[in-house]
Amino acid sequence: MAVELSTWDTQGTPTTPTFSTMRFPAGEAHVKVRDDADADAEATTEIATLRGTSGDDLLMLGMWADAVRQRGARSVALIPYLPGARQDRGLPFGAKVYADVLNGFRIDQVIAFDPHSPVIVGLVERLTVVTSEQVVCDAVLAGSDYSGVIAPDKGAVARASAVAVAAGLPLFRAEKHRNPDTGKLDGFSCEPLPETGRLLVVDDICDGGGTFMGLAGSTGLPKERLGLWVSHGVFSGRAPQLADHFGEIVTTDSYPAQQDVPGLRTVPLSPYLTKEIR
Repeated sequence: MAVELSTWDTQGTPTTPTFSTMRFPAGEAHVKVRDDADADAEATTEIATLRGTSGDDLLMLGMWADAVRQRGARSVALIPYLPGARQDRGLPFGAKVYADVLNGFRIDQVIAFDPHSPVIVGLVERLTVVTSEQVVCDAVLAGSDYSGVIAPDKGAVARASAVAVAAGLPLFRAEKHRNPDTGKLDGFSCEPLPETGRLLVVDDICDGGGTFMGLAGSTGLPKERLGLWVSHGVFSGRAPQLADHFGEIVTTDSYPAQQDVPGLRTVPLSPYLTKEIR
């Protein structure tokens, strides 16, 4: 994925982008001025969108941030999937490494979507967080026949609960169980579920989908009664098999999916992110 660049004028209206990206033959990232018609550069807002975790794209973001700063304009980076959010402890402390990189660019505002960990939220400077409940309600639950929301594990309870409250639906909690001797996943349990109606599983990240497939199997429900929302769809490994367990699978365009998942629906985040630009 490339870094996408755009420009807003003084009224906050999209105009001809000031910059474009390129790479030198040796591979170095670079941006150049493609439109210099606006003499009042300091009054513009320059916007860069970065999806995924490419180190090459991060360097391009840094080049753009430096160019914007030199021109005296305001810089806003839309980074819906904050890299390193799952590396929020241990050695190396990946969340801090990524945050240090972003902070070093001195971007005026960074806007992210549903970060995995509150740790990285506290590390990235000038960060605006967009939570997921409004997007889920708009894109999945509005006008649907869902009758409840499932949190697949303890870590998902807060965001699943926020979705349930926003939609006026009951929340059902599930848990993962591990073998105390080996630490390996040993199964799932879930609060009693209603005998009828569709239920939406809500979480932030899906890699290979094993947790969600295990949960679906433990409920005993047919795929027609289960939907899955994940804010960030990595969809690695066996993820295409999710379609055997869920009748509806929805994610956002925050991350370029690694696998094609049958029936996957992808929600564009730009309208939700850009309205938070200050």
